[in-house]
Amino acid sequence: MPDGTAVPRPSVRDVVKAYVGLTKPRIIELLLITTVPVMFLAAGGVPELGVVAATLVGGILAAGSANTINCVLDRDIDEQMRRTRRRPLPRHAVSPRSATVFGIVLGILATLELGLFVNWLSSVLALAANAFYVFGYTMVLKRRTVQNIVWGGIAGCFPTLIGWTAVTNELAWTPFVLFGVVFFWTPPHTWALAMRYREDYASVDVPMLPVVATPVATARQIMAYSVVMVATSIALWPIADTGFVYPLAAIALGVLFLREARGLLLRAHTGAEGAALRPMRLFHFSNIYLALLFIAAAVDPLLH
Repeated sequence: MPDGTAVPRPSVRDVVKAYVGLTKPRIIELLLITTVPVMFLAAGGVPELGVVAATLVGGILAAGSANTINCVLDRDIDEQMRRTRRRPLPRHAVSPRSATVFGIVLGILATLELGLFVNWLSSVLALAANAFYVFGYTMVLKRRTVQNIVWGGIAGCFPTLIGWTAVTNELAWTPFVLFGVVFFWTPPHTWALAMRYREDYASVDVPMLPVVATPVATARQIMAYSVVMVATSIALWPIADTGFVYPLAAIALGVLFLREARGLLLRAHTGAEGAALRPMRLFHFSNIYLALLFIAAAVDPLLH
């Protein structure tokens, strides 16, 4: 330093915290919520705990890899957005090169761990999800089209397939229905968040729907996707031949979700904007909805 003051070295705890932050733990939690319950559904009860543990480890490594590479590629806009400027790379807590190596190593470990301790079908599906998230969403779609999160969200749907194949080593219609639930859930969930941070996305020219459309138009799209999501969730009942717990939960949770989406639309029609729209109500409830819906899918075969 010019004044002779030494720069304190970061502690081991700070370094570990920075690398963990690159993996976006909150996103990983959501992905695991859609993985483990599907394993119960696939097993028709309690799956082998060793397989569950191996799938969880592989899933954490795979998601951590994709999220870390995403942080590297998006570090320029993360520095400018209020919501993301405290991430490790904008704070220079980790260098881009170190983060890149870390992300690649996690991806290799995930592929090998899932292949060797679960099965290679699940491993390939996880690798495909990572590739789509990094190349399809982050590098191609995110900064170029308003449909970025619609199609980019496909990567986040893969845990339903991975959880199913981890138990059965084959694909079936049931996990694809749940794949569809997550697919139609992602736009309302993400657009609600983007409505709250509209100025952030606009400042870095990321064409999220709330940036390029009016609050009313955005809320209408959220409502439309919500309706299809609820219908898809109920469709699992006859396709998977579940008991009564899952359909009751799907209907009840669906009604509550549609109520929140309708409330957002009504507030948009009154001319409300920004925080006055209270989009975070829907955003937070969407997390609760997804968790409870998949928990119901896991509990149902235990009682069926």
